[in-house]
Amino acid sequence: MNTYDFAPLFRTAIGFDRLARLMDSAVSAAEAPSYPPYNIEKTGDDTYRLTMAVAGFRPEDLDLTVKENTLVISGRVATEGNKGEVLYRGIAGRAFERRFVLADHIVVEGADLANGLLHVGLKRVVPEALKPRKIAVGGAAAAAIANDATVAAVKAA
Repeated sequence: MNTYDFAPLFRTAIGFDRLARLMDSAVSAAEAPSYPPYNIEKTGDDTYRLTMAVAGFRPEDLDLTVKENTLVISGRVATEGNKGEVLYRGIAGRAFERRFVLADHIVVEGADLANGLLHVGLKRVVPEALKPRKIAVGGAAAAAIANDATVAAVKAA
């Protein structure tokens, strides 16, 4: 596998540290273990669902945390008394931690655990200040309407 060193690009750039972190996490994600398996679905224009197979985990065994545009999902099965000798273990119950980088304005709406699948709802919430808005175009007609309104207001007073 090829490794790339982006350090020379960021020596003279200011404010691109998030991009550097994103590239580092993408490289480390390629080398990360694949347990537990997951799906990412786009369920609408601005909504997504992350589904993770977590068989054997209870809601209290799972921890979801969002910090600095990163969703961290970790699971630890509580050790209970051994109920018997396990002859074959095919269902993994080991601890895990998965990290997902979230784009700007993506918020976690909630999480649900059903039938061994953890469903995490995600939504893009763009602030009003960043949404596109229409600007009225003024001209001679708009100035005439404004003047008529001013004249009417002066006559009424």
